[in-house]
Amino acid sequence: MPKQFVKLFNHKSLFQLTVERNSTLCSEQLIVSNSEQYFLALDQLEELKKVNNRYLLEPIGRNTAPAIALACMALGKEEIVLVTPSDHLIKDQLAYEKAIVEAEILAKEGFLVTFGIKPTFAETGFGYIEASGTDVKAFHEKPNCKTAEAYVKAGNYYWNSGMFCFKAGVFLSELEAYAPQIFLTCKTAYENAKSDGMIRILHEDMLCIPEDSIDYAVMEKSQKVKVIPSDIGWSDVGSFDALCHELDNDESNNFIMSNKHVSLIDVHDLIVIDTEDALLISQKGSSQKVKEIVTRLKKENLELTTTHATVHRPWGTYSVLEDKPGYKIKKIMVKPGKRLSLQKHFHRNEHWIVVSGTATVQVEDKTYIVRENESTYIKAGEIHRLENQGKIPIVLIEAQVGSYTGEDDIVRIEDDYKRENV
Repeated sequence: MPKQFVKLFNHKSLFQLTVERNSTLCSEQLIVSNSEQYFLALDQLEELKKVNNRYLLEPIGRNTAPAIALACMALGKEEIVLVTPSDHLIKDQLAYEKAIVEAEILAKEGFLVTFGIKPTFAETGFGYIEASGTDVKAFHEKPNCKTAEAYVKAGNYYWNSGMFCFKAGVFLSELEAYAPQIFLTCKTAYENAKSDGMIRILHEDMLCIPEDSIDYAVMEKSQKVKVIPSDIGWSDVGSFDALCHELDNDESNNFIMSNKHVSLIDVHDLIVIDTEDALLISQKGSSQKVKEIVTRLKKENLELTTTHATVHRPWGTYSVLEDKPGYKIKKIMVKPGKRLSLQKHFHRNEHWIVVSGTATVQVEDKTYIVRENESTYIKAGEIHRLENQGKIPIVLIEAQVGSYTGEDDIVRIEDDYKRENV
């Protein structure tokens, strides 16, 4: 569950805030997403009633230069493109819009424009842009503390925001000049892509694209770069420490995020993050070390690092209520008009109990209705499908019983959403 999709601010996610922020500025939005996160994006855009978007789906990430290149190949060469991450917080909308207008003017003149954030403290976790007005003098890597303090004192060094504005054709020309291998492999990947209402890059083509950031591949080499110094209330919300500066803390300077009541006694300056599947307690100033915990968890409990307690699918969601050796219990929600893939499992039997709504169930060559407070049973190996032909969501409890209940025990025979057997 990437941070851009977590609803942190007034019941909205950073992704939703990004879409809203740019909807007033742009005639169209092209969303570049990992194929596994596409359904999260789709659900959250439906909540905002912003459904007329375009999508480019990457099977794996190759950093920002290829992602931006593939997007620009889907646009006209003269199109003015605003590139923005979906996981940043910007609190000053008026200043943001002013900066975008200034960037658009320079972009129309053929420049690659980046946005430099006026630093509010000596941050060592960001790259810096050294500028003279809108002219870029140099890009600088993440500095040590003493150097960062000198940058802030100088007054002409800015945090690198990761936002850009340019003509699609100008960026692609500069990419071809300074990173030709990325350009050529992206061109091949784009030409081979499947297009079925969205652009789907093939896995084997994505693997061939060199991994690199837009900064290394183009911005630090091009002679066409300009910067817009910006004071827009920006934060990359890159750690729980950064998040605690944006939300309320208690009287002992503890930052607590939890859906249930948490009481702390005689402690202060702590970060407490309590979610459905994990609990994190950290001293303020040390939350960046969560990366070390994740590295350890990948060895000890890989599923915890790859699967959120509530998983989004194109047909709805499922939440794991209990997972023990020999059985797993889920709560499943199927949207109106949606259906799961026609599928079978080798190692588990499934019991479905409908809590609300009316389910149309297919098992082998039989199709029947299962209503609220009714149940059905699917044996291991039987081909089956669940469909919601009604007007309200179906909610059901699924009890899986068998020697193996992992999510990879599934063979999709037919799938409305063209997913692989994973």
